[in-house]
Amino acid sequence: MALLVVPACLLVLALLIGPMILMFRISLNRFSPTQLMMQALSPDNYIKAATDPYYQQIILATLGIALLCTLLTLILAFPAAYWLGRMESRWKSLVVIATLFPLLVGNVVRSAGWMALFARDGLLNTVLMKLGVVSAPLEIMYTTKAVIIGIIAVVLPYMILTLSAVIESIPRDLEYAAANLGASGARVFWRVILPLSGPGVAAGSILVFVLCMNTYATAVLLGGPRFKMMAPAVYDQFVRGNNWPMGAALAFMLLAVTMAFTVFGSVAFARKYRAG
Repeated sequence: MALLVVPACLLVLALLIGPMILMFRISLNRFSPTQLMMQALSPDNYIKAATDPYYQQIILATLGIALLCTLLTLILAFPAAYWLGRMESRWKSLVVIATLFPLLVGNVVRSAGWMALFARDGLLNTVLMKLGVVSAPLEIMYTTKAVIIGIIAVVLPYMILTLSAVIESIPRDLEYAAANLGASGARVFWRVILPLSGPGVAAGSILVFVLCMNTYATAVLLGGPRFKMMAPAVYDQFVRGNNWPMGAALAFMLLAVTMAFTVFGSVAFARKYRAG
């Protein structure tokens, strides 16, 4: 039976591990404005990425936005996930499909929709000005707020579906028993629903965090050229600057930071869950 997984393992090695090894080798090369990539075995690109204030600011900004978007997505997704997980209607499958439907649309198309909504002469400003709510157009485009809204819109279905699957497995009798013992709705949520939905919270948060850390189209289209996150910075090094060694080093820095926080969160949650 073990031999049956050999073809899949070889395919993973060929399509994933192999290119990553090649990119790591490229990250150790040096860059010259005249000769472009020069063969070397130097950690200079990693040292520069870790010590240069410019790249430090990009890494911290990416990490902060990813954590904030993960938290806000969790807060927004929980009510919808609970409603979906407890739904017993025959229309539940249609609701699940409606939740999945945004995932069928590419991030670029969705970001273009937000651009049409947030622009100075976009739908939102037009409506607000006609209603007399504002006297001048709001500056929403090319701001951090626009990027956060766009990212949350992309990752929200993942969190809802992950949480609803776990909430659906929690017996309703536990809620009824807590209510019969005098617990309020808020207390039932904090003492019963939230602890038992912990695996879904962890899985959904990790998935959303990884997606937020690696967002590209949303950051570029809604944040503008001055807004910097790690994925656009990697693209700029590869395509605009032709600095493949630095681009590869930044890509591995992004991978390392994402993996570090993912592993830390997984271990912290596992210890807390076992202790509970």
